[in-house]
Amino acid sequence: MQEKPKVLLVGKVRERIAERLEDEAEVVRCVAPLVPGALGPVLAAGIRGVAVSNNFGAPAIGCLPNLEIIANFGVGYDGIAVEAAAARGIVVTNTPDVLNDEVADSAIGLLLNTLRRFPEAEAWLRDGRWERTGAFPLSPLTLRGRSIGIYGLGRIGLAIARRLEGFGVSISYHTRTGKPDAPYVYHPTLLGMAEAVDTLIAIVPKTPDTYKTIDATVLSALGPNGVLINVGRGWTVDEDALARALATGTIAAAGLDVFQDEPHVPEALLAAPNTCLLPHVASASVATRDAMADLVADNLLAWFRTGSPLTPVPETPVMRS
Repeated sequence: MQEKPKVLLVGKVRERIAERLEDEAEVVRCVAPLVPGALGPVLAAGIRGVAVSNNFGAPAIGCLPNLEIIANFGVGYDGIAVEAAAARGIVVTNTPDVLNDEVADSAIGLLLNTLRRFPEAEAWLRDGRWERTGAFPLSPLTLRGRSIGIYGLGRIGLAIARRLEGFGVSISYHTRTGKPDAPYVYHPTLLGMAEAVDTLIAIVPKTPDTYKTIDATVLSALGPNGVLINVGRGWTVDEDALARALATGTIAAAGLDVFQDEPHVPEALLAAPNTCLLPHVASASVATRDAMADLVADNLLAWFRTGSPLTPVPETPVMRS
């Protein structure tokens, strides 16, 4: 009988992954980060696959001499040392598409909450202030008549745009290159788009090209009626500049699901009355996280069965040599 491949589950990953693998693989668990000597030489040499949530650097890869595949739980894989993996012929996979709709729904919800202050209105009711004090104050902002610019028109960005169509708002987008099939106004620069819209929704990955691209200049271009929504990466926003813009009225409000140093949130953003802040929950439903876990497991199983994973990232090889 052929020996089952050993798969290492690193850190906190969804238990469903282990359940899906248990019939065809031997599951080994370890805390994150994986460090030299943590597994012992015999066990480390036996590991052929890894399931991890976007935290597996070159030192960790170096601990596993016979590693073949790293299956990442998440779309973004900036925490995976893909260059080190590629250099060793190790394939890396991620979980695209299965969370598109959930994140897009969350982006719309965050936008509405930021504009209409629904969380504060609910707190007003629950605190008894409706009965004691009277009606909740009118929201100063509305979605009506807004012009929205989407920074990043990938799968999730397109899903957000399609939802926005139903609200009757104007929609623009900025990416490195235009998309001829997209029925929205293309802006070749982020600043140019910010000057043309009053609402900016960011849904770009963490890359060197996106570091703090939403800076003081871009925020100023949105204007005093401007609103920033970020459901991509905290890396993209200059949080100090954002806090100043919110405090000085340079923009009107911001809704953020992501932060640069999670789970730390800058005090200036926490204290700002014109923010709606969420703890990185855009894809955090049971159904969506289960679908992500299934895709992690399916990538591993497909690799061991056929040598062809389902959703490899472009930087790494996809077939056995």
